Amino acid sequence: MRCPACGSEDTHVTETRVSEDGVEIRRRRRCLACDRRFKTVERIELSLPYVVKKNGARLEFDEKKLRASFLLALRKRPVPAEIVDASVRKVEEKLAASGEREVSTQRIGELVMLELKKLDKVAYIRFASVYRSFQDVAEFQELVAEVSPRSGGGSSPGSAAARKRSGAKTRGA
Repeated sequence: MRCPACGSEDTHVTETRVSEDGVEIRRRRRCLACDRRFKTVERIELSLPYVVKKNGARLEFDEKKLRASFLLALRKRPVPAEIVDASVRKVEEKLAASGEREVSTQRIGELVMLELKKLDKVAYIRFASVYRSFQDVAEFQELVAEVSPRSGGGSSPGSAAARKRSGAKTRGA
């Protein structure tokens, strides 16, 4: 490993740690020429398929675009960054494990929707409403009904709708 300060390739690993999820190895190093210390991160590089867009264009898979899709759907939602990172990795791993040389944007979108459905129902609806290009409100209502709780008429016991049905006062009323 080349020292970022002096460019010498004569470095020594002083400490090695594996990340909690086992995906990365972090190493602390010391340059034997200039005695500077620096850190490196080793990460598994997956062989991901090319992405085939709707117009037929083929592009290299871009993890940044995938992450941006998750972050846009999860904007202002209470989902920690570590959970988002794990979901992005799951999608990448599924694509790599498929063994396909090419994958459609439609398939990637379906994988993202599966992950978002597990993470946050609001983010799932946001993503699906754009991804599926809803033409009317009925399609949107079907999606909301799909993720709503089945019992209690689609509202949780503490919700305003449940209080209204029971005759209890809502805040500000």
